[in-house]
Amino acid sequence: MGELRMYESKFIKTGAFTTHYFEAGSGDPVLLIHGGGAGADSWGNWAVCFPMFAERMRVIAMDMVGFGRSDAPDPSLFSYTQDARNDQAIAFIEALGCESIHIVGNSMGGATALGVAMKRPDLVRSIVLMGSGGLNHELSAALAPVVNYDDTFEGMRKIVAVLANPDLEMPEELLRYRYELSIDPARKAAYKATMGWVKQRGGLHYEEREVAAVKTRCLVFAGKDDLVIPMKENVRFLELLENSTGYFLPHCRHWAMMEYPEIFTNVVIYFLQPAARPM
Repeated sequence: MGELRMYESKFIKTGAFTTHYFEAGSGDPVLLIHGGGAGADSWGNWAVCFPMFAERMRVIAMDMVGFGRSDAPDPSLFSYTQDARNDQAIAFIEALGCESIHIVGNSMGGATALGVAMKRPDLVRSIVLMGSGGLNHELSAALAPVVNYDDTFEGMRKIVAVLANPDLEMPEELLRYRYELSIDPARKAAYKATMGWVKQRGGLHYEEREVAAVKTRCLVFAGKDDLVIPMKENVRFLELLENSTGYFLPHCRHWAMMEYPEIFTNVVIYFLQPAARPM
């Protein structure tokens, strides 16, 4: 699981704070945005897939604000909303100097990809929504370990048990890494603020009319056994997004990039290159 940490860590200014990211490869740029569970970051989500993308594309994996090694502003001075994450991603793309970019997002990262396509479609060539938030109006019982994380190592195991296929052998290194990130004081406060916002909203969603207004090419990629994002929401994405294609994987939960990394990466790269190719 150490693949991504072989690459150089980079930092860039995004508005009032600094964003951490990894970058490798050449060609069409693709931005990977991780999910929003406790201890999540670019390494924890994308370590396996990142080198595969780097063989074919210019791949960039960023840490969302409050996660990983990006800044985690004091919640008394900063609002951890979806708008804040969307604005961070927009500022990040602009700071990189990319005229347009592909975005691949998992869960909260998917909601962020969708948010960028809503606010700045000129920056986005295509998006991949993998187990994506954006239409979630209810917090299922399965999400309890995620939204009510208790800052313990056992609590981290419970989060992973919800997100990953039970057949996936999760390395202890990754569990320990995520746990250590989650109990860092600044990130701990940011996560509680982030989940507090999600709970107050009753989920992570946009208005359906906002989603339907997106005309960007989109791949909706989902595990059919996902406990976090029900299949009905993925199907609804297909109904609302005019230029969308669906790929639903059996025996897969919320972390397709870890459970079936080769399938996920190959399908995504096929979709992204070239962007004009119909699916």
